[in-house]
Amino acid sequence: MGGRVSWRVIAAASAGTAHVARGAPCEDRCQAAVQMSTAGEPVLWMFVADGAGSAICGGDGAELSVQAAADTVSERLQHADFAPDRELAEACLAAIRGRIDTAANAAERSPREFACTLVGVVSSPHQTLALQIGDGGIVLDVGNGIELAITPMNGEYANTTHFVTDDDAPQRLTVRTYAQPVRRAAAFSDGLQRLALDMASGTPHEPLFTRLFGVLAAAAPAEPSDLHQALLRFLDGPGVNQRTDDDKSLALAVLMP
Repeated sequence: MGGRVSWRVIAAASAGTAHVARGAPCEDRCQAAVQMSTAGEPVLWMFVADGAGSAICGGDGAELSVQAAADTVSERLQHADFAPDRELAEACLAAIRGRIDTAANAAERSPREFACTLVGVVSSPHQTLALQIGDGGIVLDVGNGIELAITPMNGEYANTTHFVTDDDAPQRLTVRTYAQPVRRAAAFSDGLQRLALDMASGTPHEPLFTRLFGVLAAAAPAEPSDLHQALLRFLDGPGVNQRTDDDKSLALAVLMP
């Protein structure tokens, strides 16, 4: 693969209609990019975090989480032994929890008030990592078709889940690795779960992802802002808002020749 091919990537987050109705901000955050390693190889990363509705600073926690994870990957890319593996996932989580602890102390708040979920994908030419704490989803194609990488986590009670700020988050962290680069990838918050997944069977809604990946792959070269606006129009459209009133975020990537 080398540097001859890379990914086309796009990410956006949008407030749900319920949040808009009560004047609340979007508490989802997402980032995605392709960066070069010291070996001169492209590496894809994408992270999506969803601030807990019960946490007064959940949106801040989501922002801190995606930024800390992105910073961790960027720093690790400077090392010759970079690998998208469990150790990298654990390093991302440790950085997230450390950054939230610092922010909570500065604000004289509990880290629990910054609670959020996290899903992420990191892919090199040699290996792909999927990581998750909480709900939301990761849909990947590493050469065997579209699949759900990790089952979204439910909490002890209905409509509850797990968060990066939980005491047992390091034990809850779920990781899956593949010995191939990802060809197509999507990471999304739980606001899109009912649209994106058949939870009864634990499978992605394949027509949706086939369409999304196809549109991204076929799009004419454009400014990143153009693709971002197109994704926002999808997230804010009636086809999504009729299925969910929650905040929704989505990161997409397609391997391009």
